[in-house]
Amino acid sequence: MCAVGNAVAGWPAPDWSQPWNAPFAADGAAVRAACERGVPLPQALNHHIGTAGPRFVPQAELPEGVAYEQFIFETGSVPTREGLHDFFNGLVWARFPATKRLLNRLQAAQIAQAGVGQVRGPVRDAITLFDENAVLLQAPDAIWDALIAREWTRLFVDLRSLWGQTRLVLFGHALTEKLVSPYKSITGHVYRVPVPPELGGDVAAWDRWLAARLTAAELATKPFTPLPVLGVPGWWPANQDPAFYDDATVFRPPRTAFAPTT
Repeated sequence: MCAVGNAVAGWPAPDWSQPWNAPFAADGAAVRAACERGVPLPQALNHHIGTAGPRFVPQAELPEGVAYEQFIFETGSVPTREGLHDFFNGLVWARFPATKRLLNRLQAAQIAQAGVGQVRGPVRDAITLFDENAVLLQAPDAIWDALIAREWTRLFVDLRSLWGQTRLVLFGHALTEKLVSPYKSITGHVYRVPVPPELGGDVAAWDRWLAARLTAAELATKPFTPLPVLGVPGWWPANQDPAFYDDATVFRPPRTAFAPTT
């Protein structure tokens, strides 16, 4: 938690040296330090992130009965609770402002079309999944082929040397929150369109590329494939042992189609 008079009480400190935190480390450390001085989280985000993202406001400014996504769309302000989940949401806004705005516009359009019900529908479900758990990947074709096929040993052991040519960035803020206290089964959803290699490691360019291509129709197809992120070489010491990937409860084989019985 991050609040005046109760600075970060009960809030585990992210390890900014971990590779999954690299794109957010500078902003994250600055915002965290402000919170430790007692600055409320929305204020700390506004000060340290600057104009790249929206305005962050206390959760209490969200009127009762108004959908969170609709409020952001109409006001340009993001209601923010004290805690890790919204902390990481703010950091993703700082790195991917164009994509986050697009996702919000798509959510607002779905709400305008169908209202806010107990069931979100396939497009809103997919937008939420992207927002909370997406992973972006730039990698050689062999890595992609093994990932899509869920050939885990080939992906992480046989092709291990190719991971030096790979860039992977976490977009989902719930995913980054989970990794504050890592455990083996944490799984992200890789967007199944490769980040163009000509973009290099320029995350701002990734943001522009992603915002220019995502559509509601594409998201409705759930264009994701699972990735147990602590299997990524260099992301977790235990995965240096090939036996790490033998755990079928985490590194699950692809689903097989069963022939109909007659």
